[in-house]
Amino acid sequence: MHYNKLPGGAYIYLLLYVDDMLITSKSRSAIDKLKKDLSSKFEMKELGEAKKVLGMEIERDWKSSKVSLTQKGYLKKVLQKFNIDDDTKSVSTPLTPHSNLKATMSCRSPRGGGE
Repeated sequence: MHYNKLPGGAYIYLLLYVDDMLITSKSRSAIDKLKKDLSSKFEMKELGEAKKVLGMEIERDWKSSKVSLTQKGYLKKVLQKFNIDDDTKSVSTPLTPHSNLKATMSCRSPRGGGE
């Protein structure tokens, strides 16, 4: 991942993994400029608005300005592999949506397993 602070305080982010690239910024003109600069040096194909990245689906809620990454497709494949029906009862994640996890909060095994 590479990022740059733009004049005015906004940022532009470039995520690159092998031959997949994702560029994001609040500044459309900065994205267009970066794409133009990169395409002058590298062969690139414009695929439009990203729907997936690294196997994760990208969901956007334009009204609330939120972006979410999901793995629904991957989970569906796993369920099919183990012959689990789609209509199986699901449960909520036992963590509140606004929880902030930190490395200092990790559980330590009393037996010292793997430490």
